[in-house]
Amino acid sequence: MAGAHPGTGAPIVHWRIILLVVAAVLGIGVLTALVITVSGADRERDRALRLQSHSYEVMILTGGLASTLRQAEASLGRYVISGDRQLGRLYYEQWARAGRQLDRLDQVTGDDPGQQARIIRLRTAYTERGAALSDTALSTFYNKNSQALARFYKARASDSLNTVNRMLDEIVAHERTLLGDRTKTAAATIDRANRVVKILVAFGTLIVLAMIVLGWLAVRALGQRAAARAEAEADRLRVEGLEEMIADATAELKQQAAENAETETKLRQVQKMEAVGQLTGGIAHDFNNMLAVVLGGLELAKRNVSTDPATATRYIDNATEGANRAAALTRRLLAFSRAEALLPEAIDAGALIAGMTELLDRTIGDAITVETRTGDTDWRIWADRHQLENALLNLAVNARDAMEGRGTLTIAVDGATLAAEEIGRCAAGDYVRIAVSDTGCGMTPDVLERVFEPFFTTKPVGKGTGLGLSQIFGFLRQSDGEIAIASTPGEGTTVTVYLPRHVGEAVAAADRETGEPAALPVVGAIEVLVVEDDPRVLAATVGAIEELGHRPIACGDPLLAPSVLARHPQIELIVSDVLMPTQTGPEMIAALAPLNRHLAVLFVTGYSGEATGADFHGHTVLRKPYTLAGLEAAIATAMAVERAAPPHRVAAE
Repeated sequence: MAGAHPGTGAPIVHWRIILLVVAAVLGIGVLTALVITVSGADRERDRALRLQSHSYEVMILTGGLASTLRQAEASLGRYVISGDRQLGRLYYEQWARAGRQLDRLDQVTGDDPGQQARIIRLRTAYTERGAALSDTALSTFYNKNSQALARFYKARASDSLNTVNRMLDEIVAHERTLLGDRTKTAAATIDRANRVVKILVAFGTLIVLAMIVLGWLAVRALGQRAAARAEAEADRLRVEGLEEMIADATAELKQQAAENAETETKLRQVQKMEAVGQLTGGIAHDFNNMLAVVLGGLELAKRNVSTDPATATRYIDNATEGANRAAALTRRLLAFSRAEALLPEAIDAGALIAGMTELLDRTIGDAITVETRTGDTDWRIWADRHQLENALLNLAVNARDAMEGRGTLTIAVDGATLAAEEIGRCAAGDYVRIAVSDTGCGMTPDVLERVFEPFFTTKPVGKGTGLGLSQIFGFLRQSDGEIAIASTPGEGTTVTVYLPRHVGEAVAAADRETGEPAALPVVGAIEVLVVEDDPRVLAATVGAIEELGHRPIACGDPLLAPSVLARHPQIELIVSDVLMPTQTGPEMIAALAPLNRHLAVLFVTGYSGEATGADFHGHTVLRKPYTLAGLEAAIATAMAVERAAPPHRVAAE
């Protein structure tokens, strides 16, 4: 019996050694599978990233081509209107640049037959469009302005333009679809690789544990401490090698996750480039709603005007309200795009805010305490009073909504000296700082990143247009100012407005306690020259002036104004549009001034293009749309300004 132990021990040791060998082979197999899986995932990831980069490049090239085409046509439009040949050269350069961009787009999409077919149609439409626009440019070059303008407006409705826009949209849509599919494929590949790696790591860990247990049992059974020490050392080395491989694989996966995050950031940037399209859709949506109110109200009023005047009046009032809302939206859009002419004046910010206290109290409600801190600064600012009041009122309303109608609103005014670009893109110098603070819910960082985007709002549907801060941003940039926002969720928000300091006396404002305008002298019946290139607007303006008791004389072309004035020397006032094809309103008045210095001038405009308040030379400006009362007050103001001016003032004033 005693000799049986060696005989029985040898098979046990042999069995355990076999298990150790099998476990080692399995471990090597797991490591090999792990390396192969990670390598395959890397190749799939690199391929997906290359395809995504290719789609981004096509989308960016398409967006750049569309932008260059729009810039070229805009330059041609300004060239047709102004006749400035430098603008004509700019148009040709931009159109040639668009051709080079089209060639690059053709080269990049050479691997996609579907895109190549669209490129061929796009190139054909581009060539046809270029020929039509070249005819327009040539007509302008040979001073055939009427012919050039007619060709330009005709070209705006051409099939080639529609084909160009459609092909650009189809190219972007196709690449966006490819990008989505490629992103999903890459994500699926990465997810599959992650699952396989996790399974292999778990399996390898189990094999390592089994190998350790079996090695320990074999050492204990043999009783050979030296062999056991060597086996343990071998096991340790194998475990460290496996752990190093696992660590390397984990590091690569983390790097891959970081690269995926960078790709998502690039995609978000591409989505931001689509903000212009979202802006257009938002405008169309709001204007369709407002026009539905106007058109519906007018149609119902027309049906009831003879049978039920009271009902007809109510429908007309509804239509008027819709039109006023459309006008307010237009003013906000013009302020956001910095296209509305400002009428700046020297303003004492502290006095302006003190005068708005009652208005703010009525607007935000009694449950909110309004505190103003004007300090001891006497610095003035040079800004449009109406736009500044609108900006502060918008900030107060936003603060009210953030506080849900209850809390403290603080408006503080002081001076600050800033270095260049210390706040945004501001220049170095002295600034008046107006800080509007609330005790509301505050904003998260992701909301802060988007607060100036047009039509972005966190308010419920129907509670806000999303243009308030966009309008303020545009007004401040137009006034060489800046804006900064600091917010903490749950604690409140502070919006700080910076406007450059103006050295000069503030202009006394109208009585803002009662809301009544300053009294103007009564103007008797006078003869008025109305200059307007749009026949419908001309007819409406003439009718409004007749309704006020004056004698209007219509003129549809500013170039004919001198001859009309020669035939009617009794004219006392000129009412003129600002932007007209043959000559702008300020240009016409500057040309008439040497022989007609006695005439009062009233500019009426809804969009003044690149004109600023200085271009109006101190003349009265009335913004479209306007009411009869507003027109009457503007005429009285213009006549009062003319009668108060020196008898021999210079034309440019």
